[in-house]
Amino acid sequence: MELSDLGGARLGLISEEAEQQDFSPDSASQMFHPAAERGGRTFQRFSVGTDDSLRFEACEDSSPSPTGAEDGHDDDDDVFKTGGTQELVSIRNQLQGKVAEMENFAGHLEEIFLTVEENFGRQEQNLEQHYNEVLQTLSQRYDDGASALQEEKKKKLESLYAQLLLCGQALDRSKDLIETAQEVHRNQDRRLFLKTVAAVIKRIEAFAKEEVDLTLSTSLEFKTPLADLSDVKTMMDSINVVPAPSAPVINPQTPNSASQTSLRVCWSLFSDDTVEFYELYYRPVLEEPPADSSSAPPASRVQVKETHCTVTELLPNAQYELWVTATNTTGISPASEKALYMTVPSPPVVRQRDSSSCPEAALIRWESGNANPVDSYTVELREAGSDGAAESMVAVPACQCLVQLQAGRRYLVSVRAVNIGGPSDRSDVITVSTTGTFFHLLEDTAHPCLSISEDGFSVFYGDEELPISAMALDDTTFTRCVAVLGDLIPVRGRHYWEVEVDEDTEFRVGVAYEDTERNSYLGTNRTSWCMRHIRTPSRHKYEFLHDGWSPDLRITVHPVRVGVALDYERGTLSFFNADLEQNLHTFHCRFQAYVLPCFSLDNPGALTVHNGSGAPEHVFA
Repeated sequence: MELSDLGGARLGLISEEAEQQDFSPDSASQMFHPAAERGGRTFQRFSVGTDDSLRFEACEDSSPSPTGAEDGHDDDDDVFKTGGTQELVSIRNQLQGKVAEMENFAGHLEEIFLTVEENFGRQEQNLEQHYNEVLQTLSQRYDDGASALQEEKKKKLESLYAQLLLCGQALDRSKDLIETAQEVHRNQDRRLFLKTVAAVIKRIEAFAKEEVDLTLSTSLEFKTPLADLSDVKTMMDSINVVPAPSAPVINPQTPNSASQTSLRVCWSLFSDDTVEFYELYYRPVLEEPPADSSSAPPASRVQVKETHCTVTELLPNAQYELWVTATNTTGISPASEKALYMTVPSPPVVRQRDSSSCPEAALIRWESGNANPVDSYTVELREAGSDGAAESMVAVPACQCLVQLQAGRRYLVSVRAVNIGGPSDRSDVITVSTTGTFFHLLEDTAHPCLSISEDGFSVFYGDEELPISAMALDDTTFTRCVAVLGDLIPVRGRHYWEVEVDEDTEFRVGVAYEDTERNSYLGTNRTSWCMRHIRTPSRHKYEFLHDGWSPDLRITVHPVRVGVALDYERGTLSFFNADLEQNLHTFHCRFQAYVLPCFSLDNPGALTVHNGSGAPEHVFA
């Protein structure tokens, strides 16, 4: 059957469907003629072209109206326009739906046609292969039988020939004795006769004593060959009974079909092949495939009777390629196309020290914990002490998430990694408090002469100066100012923290943009604001620096505990003597980007950061 015949078959099916729906030419004309009878001179007719599409086009009717209303202004025009037209549109839509169904059915028939052709070709090939195997087996059996008969014939002839030689020899000896006896008998000399006759008699007696075997040494009949054709019968019985299966098709991996160490794999067959069992092969996909294919990891195999299988003992967050074959009594099918499946990732590792929080939100950071990339992450949080369900933030693309929270609460936060196989197990739970602003110091920004305590809140500057050659410097490290940045979450709200310093320590505390210059001092550029303490022989000197400029201010009481208040909404940065609740100075600036806390020691000493507690009422009053 050609595709053009299928196209004709489509039209036949459409006509048959139209007959079933009573859409005959007469009924169709009955549907459309009332429009003309109501005075309308233009109506729609439809036709089916070679492209199997239903077309409607305008058609002029020159016949007069049966009602005699030549101008077409009959009272029923409105009824026709509102009712008849809607009915025609509805019928047209129904017909278009039927045509679409017929086209889909015809497309399905084309697929079936191709499948039948493929199955026929495969069956014909299998049949030819089976018959060739049978003929080859029979030919081999014939050759073996003929060779055995030829060998038996040769042995019989050789045995008969040997017996014939013995008989000939006996006849020759007998003939010789007869001739000798006749000569003795003819001898007229009695003395010579008596002399020779005794020897002749002895020879005759000896010959007579010899037993001559006159029976045939071999049978004249040949053994009837009994050929074992049971395997040939089995082969003949299998011909055209059970064809070899076609190649199965592995289904794409569905979501949530895996665990960290297992995969659930499904496949299907396009035809109704008889299958005794399936064999599923799988092996991990290496990130860098070896140049030598022989060194590729071996494939493992599982034999099952169903069209699904769960493979276990796999690696987490690993990609596996899988393929399957089908087997019956006739043979093994071709292998399916290889499919890629992923196991579920390992749980992420939440970095408590790299996470920060404030009364309005928390910035949670974690490490993937997987060698292969994952699709996304899910952050789960629940208020501490609450029995309610955990709230989830799904489809987080990176290894950090800013979570909006309520002030003055404690939350339990965990993270899951997600790929096509499903979500990982929950990570270790960390506790986040929204009482106040909480952050750690960023060690990768610290000057090499600074030491940061294990808890991440104290900074030490020793007496010993390191040579420049011994300093490990990079793009994020401060090189001139002995400073370090703190990590502040990107929330444009209010933030407060305190710094405790010794009386003799010269320091700078404040805020700076993340890209502030690392080879300049804090407060000497346009990207940092700070309070500076200078110890002179006569007094404590304080400067409030931004872009190298400071107002002329004098502070009489040395603040041991400095409070820093950042208000994005009002655009202010204020410094306080926390013990006296005294405002020392306030910068007014509309910060264009998020700023980070910054801390610097201008001489050997130490400072400690206190954060995570609520801001006093007078700070943002």
